[in-house]
Amino acid sequence: MKKVFLLLSLMLTGTLSVGAQQYPYQDSSLSVDQRVEDLLGRLTLEEKSRLMMNGSPAIPRLGIPAWNWWSEALHGVGRNGVATVFPSCIGMACSFDNDLIERIYVAVSDEARAKNMLARQQGKVGKYSCLSFWTPNINIFRDPRWGRGQETYGEDPFMNAQMGLCVVRGLQGQSAFDQHRSDKYLKLHACAKHYAVHSGPEKLRHSFNIEDLPARDLWETYLPAFKTLVQEGQVEQVMCAYQRFEGDPCCGSNRLLQQILRQEWGFRGLVVSDCGAIDDFYKPNRHEVSADSAAASAKAVLSGTDVECGRSYHSLPQAVRRGDIKESEVDVSVRRLLKGRFELGDFDPDEQVGWTQIPLSVVASKAHKQLARQMACEQMVLLKNNGVLPLRSSLITNHSSLMVMGPNAADSTMLWGIYFGQPSHTVTPLEGIQTKVGPVDYLTACSITDMTVKEMAVGRQTEAADGSTTLQMVEKGEKTYTISEILQAASKAETIIFVGGISPNLEKEQARVQAPGFDNGDRTSIELPQVQRDILKALHEAGKKVVFVNCSGSAVALTQEQNETCDAIVQAWYAGEQGGHALADVLFGDYNPSGKLAVTFYKDDSQLPPFEDYHMAGRTYRYFHGEPLYPFGYGLSYTTFKYGKPSYHDGKVTVSVKNTGKREGTEIVQVYLRRTADAEGPVKTLRGYARVSLKAGERRQVEISLPRERFETWDAQTNTMRVVPGQYEVMVGASSAEKDLQTLNVNL
Repeated sequence: MKKVFLLLSLMLTGTLSVGAQQYPYQDSSLSVDQRVEDLLGRLTLEEKSRLMMNGSPAIPRLGIPAWNWWSEALHGVGRNGVATVFPSCIGMACSFDNDLIERIYVAVSDEARAKNMLARQQGKVGKYSCLSFWTPNINIFRDPRWGRGQETYGEDPFMNAQMGLCVVRGLQGQSAFDQHRSDKYLKLHACAKHYAVHSGPEKLRHSFNIEDLPARDLWETYLPAFKTLVQEGQVEQVMCAYQRFEGDPCCGSNRLLQQILRQEWGFRGLVVSDCGAIDDFYKPNRHEVSADSAAASAKAVLSGTDVECGRSYHSLPQAVRRGDIKESEVDVSVRRLLKGRFELGDFDPDEQVGWTQIPLSVVASKAHKQLARQMACEQMVLLKNNGVLPLRSSLITNHSSLMVMGPNAADSTMLWGIYFGQPSHTVTPLEGIQTKVGPVDYLTACSITDMTVKEMAVGRQTEAADGSTTLQMVEKGEKTYTISEILQAASKAETIIFVGGISPNLEKEQARVQAPGFDNGDRTSIELPQVQRDILKALHEAGKKVVFVNCSGSAVALTQEQNETCDAIVQAWYAGEQGGHALADVLFGDYNPSGKLAVTFYKDDSQLPPFEDYHMAGRTYRYFHGEPLYPFGYGLSYTTFKYGKPSYHDGKVTVSVKNTGKREGTEIVQVYLRRTADAEGPVKTLRGYARVSLKAGERRQVEISLPRERFETWDAQTNTMRVVPGQYEVMVGASSAEKDLQTLNVNL
């Protein structure tokens, strides 16, 4: 009897969905289109509507397995048990390392396929365990107050496009780095989100309307990354956003989904809704553009939203019966989603689908942990250094003069960011430093926003079979510190490593939290929380050398720390499961920092335009005319670099770079563009970059592709994006700051 129940379970969940061929759609020798039409013709209207929701139940009478379109892989397989947790996306962007990002998402897709196979074998196929992954997030990080900006690849359209392409290739099985490449089936579905013009505020997203947006901002800033992923990346899915654009919800916008996405760009894949977005069409105090769920569902499908994350599409049969939409119009979407499942091999025997052979041993493997550590190192940005870093080797033997402090020093979950998986082990900053130098004094000192903390102490270390050690942290209860108590605890220390910043518990998607400087997942102020600022000042005035490690998913105003209280500042982001090792490598000089900022760090709140204003004027390095604290593209090294005179010829920028310091290092060469006659355009805009690693004294010629199509800008005369003939300024250097760039003129 147990075998009978197991067999039935496997049939319903899909593992044995194609055991005995009964219908033409199960014949893998037929074309995908033939199989789609055969299966489509056998479905009832009610069955079609169920297939169009993210959680699609099995249809046993046709041998259709259960399916779920919702899985997460923001920076590792998310919400599905043990997985390698890589650094946050905004951190990865600061590596400027396209190849490493692509290799990471090959690793992520390996883990995803292996975990899906396990779920199928166990009869547990469901949410977070299928082959459709809703990443990458390629929205423009236009304002540092947006709590979800950490999910993106920064504030530049070109960078979001290039790094988004790497993610898509790695997830969908199109990468040259993938050892398991298969020509017949897709590895996974990637999803470009959130389309379009979406970047906060979180608390308004279900009702907000973006109107009067300049055409230039739409086409030159908010849409290019989506266009690139559709046309160059062949991304299989696009997720429509929550808010309204020009009066229509994005998931019901004919202009966005039909005219631009499908007709102009030629998108042939699936459009999926953000979760609950169709409910927003009709629910009170939201968009209220539809009378009920049936009308909302009809509007969404007619506009081109094929799959709903939610339950409103249950009403599609009702909408058909009362004439809101025709069944043939529903079929348009069903064809697309069936095609997607066929191309993933969901209806075919496992032995035909090469991706199913990826072993479960890849999950959280040593190789993937090494990738996570490499990226954690590359994404760290050295913002300030008066010579205190790298910490001298004598601290390794005389570490009594070193103290670790701060609310993020021993917090493992902080390193996971948001939309995370479960690491097999997380190396905190404290553990990374302890592993490097041995036991050091540690004090939490404060929480993110006040002086009351859950006090932790370092217990014993345990050693694993592979020789690695794990710190056992012991909670000692709650305590409220005073500045004098903190100074007393640090009295013997010469150097303080203060690991602070903010937390993904406070900045994330629609977080229901209220704290000083934070509101529902967004920030009301970009200043470092005052409690941390006060402690850093007190430590400085007590004569300590202060190394401040800022953990955040967004820019933090660090003017006082830069100008007065800190000897060195490291921007560590949310560095993933290996973040502690990477931080120790950087602090003690085993890794020479090379990261460059993917967002502007402003001096203070006064430099920011209103959060709800989506106009680009005054925003990001491209349109900001003031002086930032740290510019886009900025980052220091433990060595120095000198640039030669750049040249442009045959679609390439060439410049010599020399390491003029005493140790090996990596420089990130950046190429920016400006159309000379375009007074209304960006101050400059990124159009290319390259990493170059040089030994001390080594010089190398660096070539960066700059083909004609990268000169495309907004042309107000024709209201189009095109390459306008005329003079352009090509700027080459170490950051977006004018002082770091050399300019040459190019005529087209």
